[in-house]
Amino acid sequence: MAKNLKMKSARAALDLSQEELAKKVNVTRQTISAVESGDYNPTINLCIEICKALGKTLDELFWD
Repeated sequence: MAKNLKMKSARAALDLSQEELAKKVNVTRQTISAVESGDYNPTINLCIEICKALGKTLDELFWD
């Protein structure tokens, strides 16, 4: 699984830490870290929550 640099840069653009994003979407910081590093394949529901929190679409963050 590839690193999710689009998600990481969207989070950084909003000046959110992994911890802050995790709180917004009700997961642990470790989960956010694992998604960004490509070590965890999030559920579609988690993808949607992350997109809402970052103001992005699924296409922008998760699909080529």
